[in-house]
Amino acid sequence: MSPQTALEMFSQSFRTAFWISLPVLLVGFAAGVIVSLVQTLTSVQDPAVGALPRLLAYLLALLLFLPWMLTKSMTYTVDILAHLGRYGH
Repeated sequence: MSPQTALEMFSQSFRTAFWISLPVLLVGFAAGVIVSLVQTLTSVQDPAVGALPRLLAYLLALLLFLPWMLTKSMTYTVDILAHLGRYGH
């Protein structure tokens, strides 16, 4: 495998991992901002109050985006395995 091919393979794997994780991370970020704003406005600074809504947001995002994430992962895996001969040189 040439260095250029290895670099292309790593680059593609990082891009795929980025796009697969992005929706869940964005939902978690938005939930964190909203919970922080609500905590600031209500002067409730208990960590447990902020953790539960964030965890629920992550769970909901995973349930919502999991089919898309699995499809994207399977497409990447099939692409890598289909072109395995190209990486063997």
